[in-house]
Amino acid sequence: MIFLYNLGIRTYYLLALITSLFKPKARLWVKGRKNVFKQLKSELETEKKYCWFHASSLGEFEQGRPIIEEIKKTYPEMGVVLTFFSPSGYEIRKNYTGADIICYLPLDTRRNAQRFMKLVKPKWCFFIKYDYWFHFLKQAKKSGSKIFLVSGIFRKKQLFFKSYGNWYRKLLNQFDHLFIQNNESASLLESIGIKNYTVSGDSRFDRVVQIAEKSKNIEAAEQFSKDNFTLVCGSTWEPDENNLFKLLEIGDKLKLIIAPHEINNAHINNIVSKLKVPCVLFSKSENLKEVLEAKVLIIDNIGMLSSVYKYGQMAYIGGGFGAGIHNTIEAAVYGIPVIFGPNYQKFQEARDLISNGGGFSYSNPEELNSLIKKYISDTPNLEKSGKAAFEYVNKMKGATKLIIDFLNKI
Repeated sequence: MIFLYNLGIRTYYLLALITSLFKPKARLWVKGRKNVFKQLKSELETEKKYCWFHASSLGEFEQGRPIIEEIKKTYPEMGVVLTFFSPSGYEIRKNYTGADIICYLPLDTRRNAQRFMKLVKPKWCFFIKYDYWFHFLKQAKKSGSKIFLVSGIFRKKQLFFKSYGNWYRKLLNQFDHLFIQNNESASLLESIGIKNYTVSGDSRFDRVVQIAEKSKNIEAAEQFSKDNFTLVCGSTWEPDENNLFKLLEIGDKLKLIIAPHEINNAHINNIVSKLKVPCVLFSKSENLKEVLEAKVLIIDNIGMLSSVYKYGQMAYIGGGFGAGIHNTIEAAVYGIPVIFGPNYQKFQEARDLISNGGGFSYSNPEELNSLIKKYISDTPNLEKSGKAAFEYVNKMKGATKLIIDFLNKI
């Protein structure tokens, strides 16, 4: 298995090299790993103790962020090394001030893992949600570091729980403690003899509460949505947008704020070309008259969506007609109901929001149209659903405190 694993890692790297010739993201992935050890040697302080956080991408970083920041408050003398697997995490958060050193995770080979551990010497290692890298886990364990999984979630289909999954189960045995999201994950771990876990919930809830408390005031969005029923549509893809455009036939009461997942010029121009109503780009929203007359406000930047949700009466979360929906609780924290497409089953929070009346799924434009019409004319039920969404998010927060309390004890 180790031979096959090593072969797989090197094959992946070879494919990344080939892909980097014509794909910018792959090029960043390859280039970003070239000088990691040089960076570590120059930035690590010899006498300082470090903890190491690894996030696959941006979403996982957001789960780890409240824990990083709480550790920095609780143990100010300790440094933080933050690694990313994906460019979509590293490139956006490479200037994050909460960590002392931010870099890509080197390719998971035995030599790289040994070099990394010898340089960093982390007291604690935190793997966020997943990314179970064999050599890094093994070398971390060998070095005497304490290894934790944060916001872990397990499903029956994963290799750990298959009859032939013994090698993969051994990866989980490297962890000193696993902080997991739900009781289903706990039952699965128990079924393979793993008992060193705590059902702590998902630290993303702590993060979205933090974000909402510090949300920005966005004048253009405030003026645009004033005295209207506004549906804020976050992280949308083309299938979502095609369904949303049909909503504009409902009438004058409805306005849309659309924050697409892809904000390149081609996608933005495609959205504008399909709209048959006045629209305005946020980047060109200086003219108040144009903002007030528009039926659609398009957010053509990154980093604003989490604050924009507060200007909506409802939120639409994109991705439900693709691989899966994006972040529902980022909107629900503001006390507004959330709507999304049919591919939500992998997301515990989406299932929970549907169960408690704070979230809704739809399968076709007619269902979406009917849902929005209902809530435009039914304020009491709109407020009831919004309250359910808000209460769910606030009930689920607290994972960060549980983890910090555990660290304090050891």
